[in-house]
Amino acid sequence: MTAASPAAAEDGPQGFTIRDSRITESSGLAASRAHKGIYWTHNDSDDGPYVYAVDSRTGKTVSRVTLNGIKPRDVEGISIGPDGDVYVGDIGDNLDGQWLEVWIYRFPEPKRLSGDVTVNPTRYTVRYADGPRNAESLMVHPRTGRVYIASKSGKGKGGLYAGPEKLNPEGVNTFSRVAKVDFEATDGAFSPDGSRLVLRGYFSAYGYKWRDGKPEKIGSVSVPLQRQGESVTFAPDGRTLMYGSEGASSGVEPVRLSGEAAPPSDDKSDSKSPSKGGDGDNGSSDDDNRTLTLGGATFIAALVVWFGLRRLFTRNRRN
Repeated sequence: MTAASPAAAEDGPQGFTIRDSRITESSGLAASRAHKGIYWTHNDSDDGPYVYAVDSRTGKTVSRVTLNGIKPRDVEGISIGPDGDVYVGDIGDNLDGQWLEVWIYRFPEPKRLSGDVTVNPTRYTVRYADGPRNAESLMVHPRTGRVYIASKSGKGKGGLYAGPEKLNPEGVNTFSRVAKVDFEATDGAFSPDGSRLVLRGYFSAYGYKWRDGKPEKIGSVSVPLQRQGESVTFAPDGRTLMYGSEGASSGVEPVRLSGEAAPPSDDKSDSKSPSKGGDGDNGSSDDDNRTLTLGGATFIAALVVWFGLRRLFTRNRRN
């Protein structure tokens, strides 16, 4: 099932070209929560401890953030947490199992973006419960702050892994497999409301409903033809995907979601859409509530009519 259309993006956020000669392997993408029109990205390997804030209106970098004390190995993903912190995933392993541990770096999104900035990030050590693996997709749930990683493995061996409810900078954080991923995922992202997850590969992408901390597959979503499709994030509107690619002067292209792949609108929600207290709840939807309300009103009206007819019938019989 195709649940998105590139043409529909004309009415929403627009695409842009990254115009920074230093960014040649844009491997992750995340929409800023604090700065309108800003997208965070980073190079793959062999660049340094840098993250770039790119203005989508011009394609130019407005700030380069240096992660102090960090020597990255293979940075592959970036995501924004519910508190506005930026999470950077040094989670790549091209030999698919050589590294016993990988790392996640976290720092508050700068309040001002101007020129070069240096931050002191928190570093988390990560291991997988079922052994080392390659990964390129890092996602932070926007309601709970829980961190997820999708491994990059073909032939049905890929998986979605959940970290502890709260990452610990002092010890090892074990990520456990919670779902199967049956294609090579190169990036992923949660919708701003946390009700949808999208995972992409080089030539395909899939949408999922997020229920009780696990994905429920909806179907495929459209992917633009790109040089080397690497990254994806939700635009702030919550209904448009922004797809990125590696290469110099790479483009970021929008795709408008529709159907089940799109998060529910304000007046219509999933029966188990995320609440502020967790990954999902069992509350009834607005449609259910409206149905119950209309049903109750109809029943009362029927009683009034029935009693009225009964009184009229009794009066006529007496006369």
